[in-house]
Amino acid sequence: MRPLRFSLNVTLDGCYDHTVGIADEELHRNAMAYIAGCDALLFGRVTYGMMRAAWRLPVSWPMPNWMLPFARTIDAAKKYVVSSTLKEVDWNTELVRGDLATFVQQLKHQPGRALGVGGVQLAMALTELGLIDEYQFIVHPRIAGHGPTLFAGLSKMVDLKLVDRKEFESGAVVMQYAVKR
Repeated sequence: MRPLRFSLNVTLDGCYDHTVGIADEELHRNAMAYIAGCDALLFGRVTYGMMRAAWRLPVSWPMPNWMLPFARTIDAAKKYVVSSTLKEVDWNTELVRGDLATFVQQLKHQPGRALGVGGVQLAMALTELGLIDEYQFIVHPRIAGHGPTLFAGLSKMVDLKLVDRKEFESGAVVMQYAVKR
């Protein structure tokens, strides 16, 4: 069974506002490796829209050359978007409607390496359902002091086991956890 993985950049105070993180080459290499290790990405509507606007090739903004490998990787990735409001999708994406738990269980039972989750509300729903197997948090050495915080309102505690850790030159720390079952 393929594991369902969630990866997110957060500040030390748990803020996940994408505008406050450190966007450097090392961070993008890590994100590219995460996506390349997944057979498909599962996005919520908001994250899908944000990622599509930023990374669908050709991009409409002046991208540094070191970002191009990440852009190519996410552009080529198979994607699913969970939404009850979108009418259609593109960018190598299928629209997901109906019972989320059943759909994700079916994806997990297909052969392959892993599935990636993008989107905080979607990750919250999948965590509540007990469907996420691995969490990767990239903790940036900043205190934002504002913005939304990760997993606020989660109804039950989730026990995790640290399985990998690495530090970036920027001071960001990548911590990968497996769910204790």
